[in-house]
Amino acid sequence: MTDIVDELTWRGLIAQSTDEDALRKAFADGPVTFYCGFDPTAPSLHLGNLVQILTMRRIQLAGNRPLGLVGGATGLIGDPKPNSERTLNAPETVAGWVERLRAQIERFLDFDGPYAATMVNNLDWTSGLSAISFLRDVGKYFRVNKMIAKEAVARRLNSDAGISYTEFSYQILQGMDYLELYRRHHCVLQTGGSDQWGNLTAGTDLIHRVEPEAVVHALATPLITKADGTKFGKTESGTVWLDAERTTPYAFYQFWLNADDRDVSKFLRIFSFRSREEIEELERQTEERPQARAAQRALAEELTTLVHGGDQCAAVVAASKALFGQGELAELDEATLAAALAELPHARVTGPGAVVDLFAEVGLAPSKSAARRTVKEGGAYVNNVKVTAEDAEVSADDLLHGRWLVLRRGKRNLAAIEVAAAG
Repeated sequence: MTDIVDELTWRGLIAQSTDEDALRKAFADGPVTFYCGFDPTAPSLHLGNLVQILTMRRIQLAGNRPLGLVGGATGLIGDPKPNSERTLNAPETVAGWVERLRAQIERFLDFDGPYAATMVNNLDWTSGLSAISFLRDVGKYFRVNKMIAKEAVARRLNSDAGISYTEFSYQILQGMDYLELYRRHHCVLQTGGSDQWGNLTAGTDLIHRVEPEAVVHALATPLITKADGTKFGKTESGTVWLDAERTTPYAFYQFWLNADDRDVSKFLRIFSFRSREEIEELERQTEERPQARAAQRALAEELTTLVHGGDQCAAVVAASKALFGQGELAELDEATLAAALAELPHARVTGPGAVVDLFAEVGLAPSKSAARRTVKEGGAYVNNVKVTAEDAEVSADDLLHGRWLVLRRGKRNLAAIEVAAAG
């Protein structure tokens, strides 16, 4: 591998660094022990977190030791939101989420060999700490004028909501994490998103005050933006999660497959582990033949395999093809078919019936008469079979897994019908 700082720079993964030249030297002298923290504010991580996880993976592959921190303590407090106070979750809820996030992160790191990863929980060094000890041993090193200058805090101070002392103290807790990991593991680098820069530097500042001879670093990745102005990692149905129960592998695959041509090059560099040559070739293909969507397909398959496994990726690719008549719908397993159809316009009916009624019901045609014209013109399909009669009806035997019909108008317009079970 090339110099890891050069690699991260080429991929657009360095927004800020405390001292890039010093960090480059630390990597050259390595291995470097580094950490990234994840707070359990939900039962799953999402695509924004994946940027950090994959950055950790890249740095580990370059010959460095990662510490994956799941914040059992900081998750009880919550990093300040831009406009309002967080809802404090019950300790038992947070503890359960810690284990779920830990399992998600572990899939991406290597826990064997000379650069083996370690998982840590900041509740281990905070649960027994008294308020007096916290204020005397840690709080005294923080200056309020610097704390209120942090971007997240400043926004809240200037908002109607204000900020509680609880959330105001979050940066002290995160700073203490870095100090503890420096002492326990000789961790000298913290990574995170650029929106966390104030918290990252709170840690480096604290270490410099407590351990004046220490040389430590912080590195922030940029906020991922989309060309159309919408928020990265969001779809019409909401956040794209890493948990298959919250975002199905099919929906996850479709997110990448539907990436804008203007974004796909950036996404490839940030998320793909393909070589520069492979990525530049995909960029060339996108420029010359954008309709082929070669880059999007490559990215969708790589990321779906990485997050959900090769078998799930193969299943969703088969489903994606089958929906457009390039495979057998009947061969898809029920869970994959259900996930695929959930992404389509759909309607629920009480029983099979006339094709034209179903086309109108689900919105593939504005009316029954328009549906008849579609059939007459040869553009109506049910389960990839062309409908040739205007009075055609479907029966229970046509239902996929006893529940679904896939309707298609022309080559690209799809919809799903779910037939409710009797009773």
